[in-house]
Amino acid sequence: MANNVLNRYLFEDLSVRGEMVQLDEVYQQIIASKEYPAALQKLLGELLVSTTLLTATLKFEGSITMQLQGDGPVSLAVINGDHDQKIRGVARWEGEIADDATLHEMMGKGYLVITIEPKKGERYQGVVGLDGETLADVFEGYFANSEQLKTRLWIRTGEFEGKAHAAGMMIQIMPDGTGAPDDFEHLEQLTNTVKNEELFGLAADVLLYRLYNQDTVRLFEPQPVSFHCGCSRERSGAAIMTVDREEIKQILAEDGNVSLHCDYCGTTYAFDEAEVEALFVEGGNETVH
Repeated sequence: MANNVLNRYLFEDLSVRGEMVQLDEVYQQIIASKEYPAALQKLLGELLVSTTLLTATLKFEGSITMQLQGDGPVSLAVINGDHDQKIRGVARWEGEIADDATLHEMMGKGYLVITIEPKKGERYQGVVGLDGETLADVFEGYFANSEQLKTRLWIRTGEFEGKAHAAGMMIQIMPDGTGAPDDFEHLEQLTNTVKNEELFGLAADVLLYRLYNQDTVRLFEPQPVSFHCGCSRERSGAAIMTVDREEIKQILAEDGNVSLHCDYCGTTYAFDEAEVEALFVEGGNETVH
C-alpha cells in the first residue's frame, strides 16, 4: 500500500502513457484547514488529483495553479503544485451546500483558470469553460482542445479505512502520433473497471497488474507528493510592513496585536506592539508610535 505518491507508467506496445496518484495525508491536511462542506471537500479532492496528474506532465521546473471560479455558493477553489509535487489548496464559499451538490451547483456560472509558471521562460494562462458534468470531463476537454491529445481521467474521493482519500488515474495517447485509437479504447475499458478500494489501498504495481496483466507495462520510480504551504512568520512580518502605518496603529489600539491568518494551512501569526515595533526598526523604517 502506497499513499501520497505519484506513479508514471508506459504501455510498451501501445504508445499510451499513464499516471496514477494516491493521496491520504496530503488531502486530509488540505481539507482540515477549514470546516468545508462534504461536497466541497470532494471537489477539492478532485481538483487536487487533477492538478497532481497535470504537474506530472511538466517538462520543466515550475508550478501549476488550477483555479475554479464561479458565481455560485463556491466562489473559489484553488490547488497549487510544482514539479517537486509540493501541493497546497484552499476554497471559499458562502451559505449552505448540499452533501450531494454537483460541480455546477457549487460553482454556478464558472470557469477553470490554468496558470503555468516556469522558473525559466514565459508564464502561460488558459481559461477553460466548465463543460461536462464532472471535473474529469473538464480536464479531458482541456487536453483535447489545447494539446490535441486523447486523454481519460478517473478521479475518486472517499473514505478508506476510516480516513479521507483522494486518488486518480490518467491515460493519454503519446504525443508522437503512433498511438492507435483501438489500443486506447482497449485500455479505457480495462481502467473503467477500477474500484475505489483498489485505487485507495493497492500499491501501483499490484493495481496495474490487476488491470492490465495482458499488456506490457513499464512502471517508473514513484515520486512523493507532499503538502507544502510556504507561509512563515517572516513572510507575515514582511506583509505587515506593507500596510499603512496609521492602519497598523489602529489595529494595535483595537486588538492589542496584528494577526495574519493563512487560509492554506490554518496557521495564525500574531504580532504584539513590541514585535511590530521591532519589524519596523529592522526594516529601517520609522516606528509605529
